[in-house]
Amino acid sequence: MTRGRLAERAAEAAGLALDRPALGVLLSVDAADRPLRIGEIAERMQVVGPHVTRQVQALERRGLVRRVGDPLDRRASLIEPTEEGRRAANAYKASMIGWFTDAIAHWPDHDRDELGRLLAKLADDVIARLAHLDDTPPPAP
Repeated sequence: MTRGRLAERAAEAAGLALDRPALGVLLSVDAADRPLRIGEIAERMQVVGPHVTRQVQALERRGLVRRVGDPLDRRASLIEPTEEGRRAANAYKASMIGWFTDAIAHWPDHDRDELGRLLAKLADDVIARLAHLDDTPPPAP
């Protein structure tokens, strides 16, 4: 099963009729600790701004995200999930977690414990690596 098909199945199981790009925008906005500019969403998703703008407009029409004023720049707006958008994102995440939980349900306890330990180690190492990169000045041109 391709990664795209898994995302589609998780979205279907969560009752969401969203394509992968729209779902990616919704999940990015939901995961943020504050409302985001379009450019910030694009950067987090590693895509171009116009792509995100189209997805935000579609999500707005469905009532899953809303624009709020940027207190630092009255000309700009920020994007945040609505309550319905948060519920949709949570339903998708629960569906995805359920899928993986079911996939390893037949594993022995020690294998599931080892997977958990290794995933935690990976997460810690990735976080440490990112922190190191943030602290390291870029090379001189």
